[in-house]
Amino acid sequence: MTDPVYRTILLFDIEQYGSRDDVEQAFLRRVLYDVVDATLLAAGIDETARLRADRGDSVMELIDTQASVPALVKTLLTETPARLHSKNRLFASSAQMRLRIVLSSGYVAVDELDGWVGSDLNHAVRLLNSDPLRDALKQRDDDCVLCVSSGIYDGVVRHGPLGVRPDDFHRITVETKEGPTVAWLHGEPGSADASEAAPDSTPASDAPTTQRNDTQVSGDQYGQTGGTHHGDLNFDFTRPERDERR
Repeated sequence: MTDPVYRTILLFDIEQYGSRDDVEQAFLRRVLYDVVDATLLAAGIDETARLRADRGDSVMELIDTQASVPALVKTLLTETPARLHSKNRLFASSAQMRLRIVLSSGYVAVDELDGWVGSDLNHAVRLLNSDPLRDALKQRDDDCVLCVSSGIYDGVVRHGPLGVRPDDFHRITVETKEGPTVAWLHGEPGSADASEAAPDSTPASDAPTTQRNDTQVSGDQYGQTGGTHHGDLNFDFTRPERDERR
């Protein structure tokens, strides 16, 4: 196993991929690659600064720490939704694609089977498959939804770099087997978030009128899989389809 290296972790997952037939799935994968490549190019990240793992309905990118995270966050909030919308408006409903996106960071190693290994990566995957992120995309009309880890939020988002508004994110808590994990979801809280965050009684007149939204739910979780190494830059991962997709 190689020594763990610190990387920015970017994950994309296609909503309801398993409900599509083989032709539709193949088409969606091509569109996903186009969107991911365009996003990273717009953020100033070229192929020499990234490694890709393909998991069928999702793509994982490990990005060199020299790449600008503020620029990447801004691009995920602007370029990615715009490009995805421009594609979807030309497609039939069966070919349209909606994405869950997670931006995180941490240490990742490559094992003897060319698989990616690391608890920080597992954490990002659990956020990608968590109920708050799934529910947010289900409840919204947007083509994609973005969740950032607490490390990305505290280190980048909360400082309000150009093009990023911290107030547009709200705090969520995902319950896992290892305990609760905190992240930040972009966009307005959904109905479930609002009811969870509602106070038990009316606040006093001199109490603050604003508050952070905190939702606690149980999320799906699973470990990492191995893959096949292609050259120096790309990893090809496969895994069985999940029994259910929401």
